[in-house]
Amino acid sequence: MGLADRPAGEVVMRESFTDSVGDTGTVSALNPLAETVGAALPGEVRPFPRRGHVYAALDLGTNNCRLLVARSVSRGDSHDSFRVIDSFSRIVRLGEGLSRTGMLSAAAIDRTVRALEICRDKMHARGVTRARLVATEACRSAVNSADFLDRVRQATGLELEIVDRETEARLAAAGSASLIDATAESAVLFDIGGGSCELVWIAKAPARGGTALDDRIRCWVSLKLGVVTLAEEFGGHDVTDEIFEAMVQHVRSQLVGFVGMTRGERCCRYFHLLGTSGTVTTIAGVFLGLSRYDRRRVDGLWMSRGEVDFTVQKLRGMTYVERAANGCIGRARADLVLAGCAILEAIRRTFPAQRVRIADRGLRDGILLKLISADQALAREKLAAE
Repeated sequence: MGLADRPAGEVVMRESFTDSVGDTGTVSALNPLAETVGAALPGEVRPFPRRGHVYAALDLGTNNCRLLVARSVSRGDSHDSFRVIDSFSRIVRLGEGLSRTGMLSAAAIDRTVRALEICRDKMHARGVTRARLVATEACRSAVNSADFLDRVRQATGLELEIVDRETEARLAAAGSASLIDATAESAVLFDIGGGSCELVWIAKAPARGGTALDDRIRCWVSLKLGVVTLAEEFGGHDVTDEIFEAMVQHVRSQLVGFVGMTRGERCCRYFHLLGTSGTVTTIAGVFLGLSRYDRRRVDGLWMSRGEVDFTVQKLRGMTYVERAANGCIGRARADLVLAGCAILEAIRRTFPAQRVRIADRGLRDGILLKLISADQALAREKLAAE
């Protein structure tokens, strides 16, 4: 999500969802981090935190390794919030070459383990007591993912959880859905990843409130394609109009099933798209003319259809060298951003909307909210039993 990550101290407000998004699986919401990360050193006894838990959410995708560390912030209302106290984001390209070989390469594994070692050190330094560490499409697909998880466990002490497609989609929705226009009868949330793309049709919350996000999700899909796999198949350095259109049509062909699921769903003139991914945040940064990516300018930004058209066309007109030199893209994304634009274009053609909202939040935020919500529910149960 952009080249920079969350500034420490940022307070992030979110809608408090009462659903059971993505279950808890091996979620450390109910288990101390010592069970998965070694929060306490051997022989060290770490008491229950007096200041409340320190939470961590790690998202290891096909392209990125991202971490958020946060504390819960009590607001005394129906909304959860958290204060980011540390973060980390690195492009590791774990899924590089996976579409051709079916395996995670040794070089990609080495890059990823080094990033995970940094994540482990940050979590330990911050005294994390609750965590969920998830891996997505690359680990779902690779034939040697079990060997990779063993390597990570031995090198870092971290226990990664490979989540299924539905869990990934619902966690992304949990972390982003508060940005949906409350007047819209529905919206399509999409998350363009490195190896997969999730789309979720979310209905309007009733005026009386109290409806869980789970009940507002009408349908979802996870496409087994992303910016890395698309760029590897079609090319990412020199993308002609013909190549770009071929990518768009390829993605549209994969959306046919989801279109069928959404038939009959309510729509209105306030219908919009909500995007969470490095693609849309990059487009927003380029649109704003930022010399360096700034999450505070991007998260929650509304872009009209014309503004998205203009910015995508601008990106398509850049050479690879120009894209690499742009402060909101950089060399690590320069060969992927046009594949992301093609995926976005396919979504926009399939679900025409006059506006798109940009979210620099998503799966990690959803994890944090679920961890915080689980602890709050336990605290209320304990209080009621006293």
